[in-house]
Amino acid sequence: MANTIKNQEDILAKLNIQVLNPMQEEAISVIEHKKNIVLLSPTGTGKTLAFLLPLLETLANANEEIQALIIVPSRELAIQIEQVLRAMGSGYKVNAVYGGRPISKDKIELKHTPAILIGTPGRILDHFNKDRFSKTSIKTLILDEFDKSLENGFEEEMKGIINQLPSLNKRILTSATQGVSIPKFVQLDQPHIINYLNEKTVSKLVLQTVVSPDKSKLKTLLNLLAYIGAEPGIVFCNLKESIAGVSSFLERNHISHVCFSGGMEQKDRERALIKFRNGTCQLLVATDLAARGIDIPEMKYIIHYELPRHEEEFIHRNGRTARVNAKGTAYILQGKDESLPEFIKGAKTISIAKKAVTKPQYWETLFISGGRKDKISKGDIAGLFFKQGGLHKDQLGVIELKQDCAFVAVPLSIADELVEKLSNSRLKKKKVRISVL
Repeated sequence: MANTIKNQEDILAKLNIQVLNPMQEEAISVIEHKKNIVLLSPTGTGKTLAFLLPLLETLANANEEIQALIIVPSRELAIQIEQVLRAMGSGYKVNAVYGGRPISKDKIELKHTPAILIGTPGRILDHFNKDRFSKTSIKTLILDEFDKSLENGFEEEMKGIINQLPSLNKRILTSATQGVSIPKFVQLDQPHIINYLNEKTVSKLVLQTVVSPDKSKLKTLLNLLAYIGAEPGIVFCNLKESIAGVSSFLERNHISHVCFSGGMEQKDRERALIKFRNGTCQLLVATDLAARGIDIPEMKYIIHYELPRHEEEFIHRNGRTARVNAKGTAYILQGKDESLPEFIKGAKTISIAKKAVTKPQYWETLFISGGRKDKISKGDIAGLFFKQGGLHKDQLGVIELKQDCAFVAVPLSIADELVEKLSNSRLKKKKVRISVL
């Protein structure tokens, strides 16, 4: 049963959003009145909010079954949508389930059935096939970034899920890519298409090519990072094997960074993003998994270390920078004998001989063994670090609070001292361990 149900005005106030953009306004109005909708809009334009706000209007407070299902192609996107819904404080229970975390954790959370279930196709189908909850009240199906799910080979799982939904009366498909054919099993009859992909927004993205004098681009990458200076950014590779090579090279050259790819354990992927978000590490070396569907702030730049194979990948990678009104640069590393794909147009070749004044790395991330389920708040954590840790306001970085743990950014120079001082302290009623992540 839901708590106090909030209306759209309250939710937007809680999220500190004064005005919705034209795409969101149109999507909300169409989703309220139409049964089948395809929403096409670039990465970073607020599609999640555009479908979540009208979705909440369709839920019945008195119904204790799952009423809406959101299928996503990646674990990170599942976590991100769950966080947005929780931040909205709608009063409805929401849970995300995905591969890479224990089924037992899912079972505990699903004992109290959520109104909205988010998840990756394989894990949702697993719960469906084991009949862990009733599916008869699921009336709305959302396939977020549906093209990516089809690309990742989830077609069979998605078919298996949709075939078990007898009461569907609304289907919403979203994508940041044009021209993807929708499989028949989705049963999307005469969909209403909302298309903002060709909106004439003035892109402030600058494309710059850096030519490597050697076949190996590693040395050129190092020079480029020295040219850019201490700014957060992403280095994109095509393969996880390439990431390993780039990472060990950066390590040998004492460049602080974190890696992010599908081959990593879920916990390590989440921790990499936490360190990147809170500024402990300013460089993320990643596959195209980081091009969309993960919660990271706007970048000043991205680097195509390996050239993308398709135009879609190029667009999505670049979509991590120069969003909405911001400026950004996409650097293209071109090998000595490498030719650029046809879809890379208008890039200017630059010299990177000049070095920026690079600030050294100042922050470290601490892990705390207590979280939301222990009734611990961000204020409790801040209080502990200020009172017992003796920190000043500008010494406490970003605090990320999870269900069963928390992460805090602190100055590198005092990280070990804080661990010694604060480990085994009490937060609310729990004795917590604190360690360097």
